[in-house]
Amino acid sequence: MNVGFISLGCSKNLIDTEITIGKFKEKNYNIVNDPKKAEIIVINTCGFIESAKQEAINTILEMAEYKKKRCKYLIVMGCLVQRYYNDLIKALPEVDLFIKIDEYNNLWDKIEEIPKKEPVPNRNPKKEPVPNGKLKEMPMFGEKEYLTREVSTGQNYAYLKIGEGCSNMCTYCAIPYIRGLFVSRPMEDILEEAKLLAKKGIKELIIIAQDTCKYGVDLYKKPKLAELLNEICKIDGIKWVRFLYSYPEGITDELIETVKQNEKICKYFDIPIQHISNNILKKMNRKTSKENIEKLITKIRKEIPEAVLRTSLIVGFPGETENDFEKLKQFIQKTKFDKLGVFMYSKEEGTVASKMPNQIHYKTKQKRHKEIMNIQKEISKEKLEKNIGKTIEVLVENTSFDGKYLIGRTSKDVPEEDGVVYIKRLKNNEDKMNKFIKCKVIDVTEYDMIAKKI
Repeated sequence: MNVGFISLGCSKNLIDTEITIGKFKEKNYNIVNDPKKAEIIVINTCGFIESAKQEAINTILEMAEYKKKRCKYLIVMGCLVQRYYNDLIKALPEVDLFIKIDEYNNLWDKIEEIPKKEPVPNRNPKKEPVPNGKLKEMPMFGEKEYLTREVSTGQNYAYLKIGEGCSNMCTYCAIPYIRGLFVSRPMEDILEEAKLLAKKGIKELIIIAQDTCKYGVDLYKKPKLAELLNEICKIDGIKWVRFLYSYPEGITDELIETVKQNEKICKYFDIPIQHISNNILKKMNRKTSKENIEKLITKIRKEIPEAVLRTSLIVGFPGETENDFEKLKQFIQKTKFDKLGVFMYSKEEGTVASKMPNQIHYKTKQKRHKEIMNIQKEISKEKLEKNIGKTIEVLVENTSFDGKYLIGRTSKDVPEEDGVVYIKRLKNNEDKMNKFIKCKVIDVTEYDMIAKKI
């Protein structure tokens, strides 16, 4: 039987999808990329912010149309299901099975029930409050599920999840209510999975969790990210190791030193600060301050001058005044992050921030979003221009539509998030796909570089 998958949302969700694909392959199902050919369609949803929820609903409805043709069963799993389970059962009778995150540890048992089940009735269950206020550690997939995980990101890189959930309790965020409190994976399991990925030829491991700096605190009673990174770097075959989503208050001197001293670790710090105004940081329940953020950035740049700094911001948080926003703009202009993403605040039901006074009008949020991105656009181009004439190492991963360019990344670029390098393709060039090559930068755009092979 043919099974098609759609994975929405973050890279952490993608890993859950890859584990589920592995389960189907283990049971001898055939995986297809075209929904027209699928008899089972599985959608892994995101329910983090309003735009993600809408995308998920639209995708479910779109895939439900295939049930009029070849598709026999439609399965929906993930964050949206965990958050709105009863509402979805009522609203989407087209779906044959909804799987909540807290059911992942017996996911295949749920799937095997489908042929035995009657069609889902369009009933009107009692609505559960979202969130329900009960925070707990969420059971995930069963033990050693990663052994059959099917990596879907190609042969160059793979994400490696080191923890689930989040205990930070930021006032705007529903993740703790969806994914539970932070739970670290045992280090031996992570290292075993990393070795398996290396044996498959993966060249880059991207370490992820909701807050990677929290790794080990629950399990070993102290942060263990630096130790984990050092152990991963001992694995043969891995060339690049990077970690994402490291909250500023968790970046220790030990971690900075580990990045500095280990050649395999990309000199890349992804630090979601969200804002710089102490007024807003306090309302967000962030565990840091403007002063501490500035000290951290100064320290990183002093210890590792070539370090790439990426951050994410939220504009339009309740009570964000013009003065707060002005402080944020000035900070971005002064700090000059290499990479930067901006979200407009999304009012999520059940979160503390959703009940705060002085909610910001959508048009104001839109205007502030545009202002920050325009500032960053200039900073990005200015930073990239400093590379013109320099030699860089590029991992080639694709070709342009017209075939005139190879497309690759440097160690300073996260796949699907950051810029790329376009390398002029010469007729006498041998195939360089999925290989590291040396290039000379000859031009730049706002976010990408153009180079020629040396």
